[in-house]
Amino acid sequence: MKIKICGITNLEDAIVCVESGVDMIGFVFYKNSRRFVDYETAGDIISGLPKNIIKVGVFVDESVSLVNSLSSKIGLNVVQLHGNESPQYVSQVELPVIKAFRVNDYFDWNILCQYSNCEFLIDSFSQKGIGGTGETFSWNLIPDKYKHSIILSGGISIGHLEKIYYEIHPVAIDVSSSLEIYPGKKDHTKVRNILKALNNLRRKEC
Repeated sequence: MKIKICGITNLEDAIVCVESGVDMIGFVFYKNSRRFVDYETAGDIISGLPKNIIKVGVFVDESVSLVNSLSSKIGLNVVQLHGNESPQYVSQVELPVIKAFRVNDYFDWNILCQYSNCEFLIDSFSQKGIGGTGETFSWNLIPDKYKHSIILSGGISIGHLEKIYYEIHPVAIDVSSSLEIYPGKKDHTKVRNILKALNNLRRKEC
């Protein structure tokens, strides 16, 4: 199980994530997000990171031409789509895609069958906003056939790790708000602690 830390806005936080063993780092390009980072700043941060770290750009209903041009320009590896992007839209994105879906009790899981050539990120639906709300959803809603292939998001903290690891074991988890001092600024102790805890679980499995 890999880990993505999202909502990175500065190089200092990014370096702490890398040194602690993160697999993926996420940059939010949605202007209404409290963790918004502009393209130039993100590019500067990315240029200071090791090549083996996967850099993910989070977009919400942007034009596909902008997504493709900016992704290439600033050095992204993966595009995460967190809006209402269609299967046709996904097919036009040049980089690998993570398509996010916001889940509540009424979510229609059949929608996922319409999408191909992308990974799925499952987040909590909230009236507060799109992603990064710190709210969880009932993981019992996840169909068994998706549990081991999704990226799980939505209010995940260190206290959830064992349950997620042993009962769901998604391909990755996406963590943001639980590791913050305030939106856009990471608590370095919390970052180190969650990565240490995850690495301990990985070692037990080995």
